[in-house]
Amino acid sequence: MFPQFSRRQLLQSASTGFGYMAFAGLAAEQAHAATNHPLAPKTGHHPARAKRVIFLFMHGGPSQVDTFDYKPALAKYDGGDLPGELAKGTSGGTGRKLMKSPWKFQQHGECGHWMSSLFPHVAKHVDDLCFLSGLHTDGQSHGQAVLQLHTGAQLLTRPSVGSWLVYGLGSENKNLPGFVTICPTRGHGGVLNYGNAFLPAVYQGTSVGSAGTPASSATIKNIVNTDVPPDVQRKQLDFLQSLNATHRKHIGDDHRIDGVMESFELAFRMQSAVPDVCDLAGESTETLKMYGIGEKPTDDFGRQCLMARRFAEAGVRYIQVSHSFKWDQHGNLKQHEKNALEVDQPIAALLEDLKARGLLEDTLVLWGGEFGRTPVAQGKDGRDHNPVGFTMWMAGGGVKSGLTYGETDEFGYFAVKEKMHMHDLHATILWLMGIDHERLTYRYAGRDFRLTDVFGRVATEIFA
Repeated sequence: MFPQFSRRQLLQSASTGFGYMAFAGLAAEQAHAATNHPLAPKTGHHPARAKRVIFLFMHGGPSQVDTFDYKPALAKYDGGDLPGELAKGTSGGTGRKLMKSPWKFQQHGECGHWMSSLFPHVAKHVDDLCFLSGLHTDGQSHGQAVLQLHTGAQLLTRPSVGSWLVYGLGSENKNLPGFVTICPTRGHGGVLNYGNAFLPAVYQGTSVGSAGTPASSATIKNIVNTDVPPDVQRKQLDFLQSLNATHRKHIGDDHRIDGVMESFELAFRMQSAVPDVCDLAGESTETLKMYGIGEKPTDDFGRQCLMARRFAEAGVRYIQVSHSFKWDQHGNLKQHEKNALEVDQPIAALLEDLKARGLLEDTLVLWGGEFGRTPVAQGKDGRDHNPVGFTMWMAGGGVKSGLTYGETDEFGYFAVKEKMHMHDLHATILWLMGIDHERLTYRYAGRDFRLTDVFGRVATEIFA
């Protein structure tokens, strides 16, 4: 016998089911949109050791033999002629006279790594660092070397490291860009150093301020729209999206338009998220003091480093902090002292802060410039560019702590042992983030491109 229902009773009984069906359909649609969103988190090729990267860029080329690559032979043979040939690209105006470091070196930590007196604060964290002392690159000028450091190519327009990472892994926060660069340099490639090149526009880096802008006033341009309220902005974007839908019906998919529209959508969402991340007002007095904020030498870079930690906490995949074009001492090498004074305490604070918050273990911190400097004097008291042997260091993110990997010759000139080319560095960074550099490709102009081109070796020896 079948139950008897009036039409009204039937509709009342079934209303919950109809609502559930509508909800299920909406949820399925949202899930589909999320998995197809270009910034949605993606699974890498293998288990990642790091979730994010903070790159501390020392623009200009710090001298390895005056910072982290101790060479007693420089003091022993000070003023004597360098044996052998000068490296290609460092002979213009460069003599052959060896010049000792004006700073004292001593061993630090349990690892016993030698460091100069330029970095007393960072020295306290030496056991957390992994020194890469056999680096070399192709670029002999700043323009070439900076571009290769950031994009893997010296001259051609290629996507930057951060863009490749976000393309490969997406972002952990849909309301923030996956790639942020704080006070980036305007020269030596400028926007190309954080550009997306032929990748869709949504993968480009977002700049917070620029070189020459005080970090206290650095922000993302046009992040607040005082003329058009959010509801009107939403209608404008919806209208553009409807036009694009019509375009697809007649022309087909166009990833360039899609990339621009995704950038518009992200910019709309960022209006509510970015101001909070960039606002340091909620930080404790102790934290501000630790970073050197409020003190003249360290205030600017301290703000950048603290902002980097906040972006890292918020889920940004790749964060760059730039100490812009201050390390190029062809003369007056003593300027390194002022440079180090500006960054030493903030960098040490960043390491300490990340570690205290449990973030260092899955955050890869990278420090360095586009190349090093020669052990021979240029002029009276300077050093020339040195692309053939220099030092960078890493911390956290699955690398061995207290390790020195690679070596230069007795004068700190040429990389001679466990050498790492810039392509090797990029391959290693990608691997630590869970990406095989040979498999991360993008098809453009009839060929598959990758960050490392056809080169690159992963330095597994530095993995913890």
